[in-house]
Amino acid sequence: MQGVERADRELLDAEALVGHLVAEGSMFAFLAAHRQDLFGDKEFEDLFPSGRGRPSIPASVMASILVLQTLHDLSDRETAEAARCDLRWKVATGMALDHNGFDPTTLVYWRKRLAKSKRPHRINEAVRRVVADTGLLRDRRKRAVDSTILADAVATQDTITQLISAIRRVGRTVPGAADQIVAVCTGHDYSRPGKPSIDWDEPGAKDALVSALVNDANALLEALAVDPDEAVEPVAAAVGLLALVAGQDVEPAEGSDGTDGRWRIARKVAPDRVISTVDPQARHTRKSPEARRDGFRAHVVAEPETAIITDEALTKAAGTENSDPAVAEKFVAADPDVREWYGDSAYGTGDLRGAIADVGHDAVIKPKPLAVAVEGGFTIDDFTVDEAAATVICPAGNTRPISKARNVIFGALCRDCPLTARCTTSKTGRTINLHERDDLLRRARADWAAKPELREKYRTFRPNVERVVSQIASRGGRRLKLRYRGVQKNHAWLSRRTAGLNLRNLVGRGLTRTAGLWVLTPQTA
Repeated sequence: MQGVERADRELLDAEALVGHLVAEGSMFAFLAAHRQDLFGDKEFEDLFPSGRGRPSIPASVMASILVLQTLHDLSDRETAEAARCDLRWKVATGMALDHNGFDPTTLVYWRKRLAKSKRPHRINEAVRRVVADTGLLRDRRKRAVDSTILADAVATQDTITQLISAIRRVGRTVPGAADQIVAVCTGHDYSRPGKPSIDWDEPGAKDALVSALVNDANALLEALAVDPDEAVEPVAAAVGLLALVAGQDVEPAEGSDGTDGRWRIARKVAPDRVISTVDPQARHTRKSPEARRDGFRAHVVAEPETAIITDEALTKAAGTENSDPAVAEKFVAADPDVREWYGDSAYGTGDLRGAIADVGHDAVIKPKPLAVAVEGGFTIDDFTVDEAAATVICPAGNTRPISKARNVIFGALCRDCPLTARCTTSKTGRTINLHERDDLLRRARADWAAKPELREKYRTFRPNVERVVSQIASRGGRRLKLRYRGVQKNHAWLSRRTAGLNLRNLVGRGLTRTAGLWVLTPQTA
């Protein structure tokens, strides 16, 4: 049953006795005064439909604790300790000085209830309503997008560890699989945890182990013959993961076609490689060839002049559908009132520019640098495109048609062309692939070069979102590490963190409630 806050104060009420010690204008002081206005009981009553049982912790108290936990990056145990021992937390949540607090599992219980509800991100929604009521974003039509990689909560596993772990998981999850492992898997004793004892410096020993593990995985999959479409979710997930890890990192050994059971670790990385069987949704990615990271990607949209976060999404770190421009397209579709979108060159794709242009918005996005086949030679902008005639004219004046696949092949025309050395190194001549929104890409590059006011707007407003991203990804100069597994739980964390950051931003601007309305005090607004 839902618990509610009592109207009368307890004898040792922390706010009454030590509230003056909490700094004015702090998050703690704000929640002490307005937590019930911000997180009303009615907003959470669907979580507790039954009127029976012991009352829960009041929603206004628990929502405030969840915000403070995420804002301060505390574990469940550290949060429970702070609520029990820290006077600021007691004042913020209305607890008495001698209140014993709560068990850390209470936080897990509340997060699960929220996740299973029809409105899992209602804490963020409550803060967004406050932003709207203050009018802070009224007539502000700029939005800046950016992303960052957040480290996952599990250790990255190598191929051998993943194979053993996946087989052991199938043995625990699939009915009858434990007996099948004993019957068909002969390459390793899967009842023992940890890696096998071999000479790891001997390449032949490692390849033999990899071959044995892959053959065991294939034999087990064949023996179980589970249909993923008909199996229950835990069984389908375990069998699917085993099939995936048995194929993503290995290739036939030298001189083998894979039918003789000889395998080795592949000399390449799978595009969407699972890096851990503990969290199959964590991914490997890189911001640059030198900056390699494992984890998830947090995407955010912020109003650049106020640093208010207007939307967020957490995705896998790899995959085209999880890329910066792909997620930004969803942001654009969700916010039709925006007029200008700011982003770095990672967002300078034709698809995103097209999505922005199609809804009548302006893209203040730094163009991607053009690749050249020959250093100092011709770029794609040196070729004249006539979309109406579906032709392209090269710098030497040769004209070729644009194919249905948007390819332009000059072929034999390059053989005797005096400009070939400045155009291509290919023996078959220059080939160009035009994007569907090539016109927008060309216009963007031309405008960037010809309009200094466009570059000035970018320099003025674009960097502000980087500070927002830094606030999301770090605390006290320390890079944060996610505490949960999977996209859904970590997206819920990101939603609560952006809610906390927005609320702190508003509190810093003098947020208060007057005559039932949320307002910003004039001297700090």
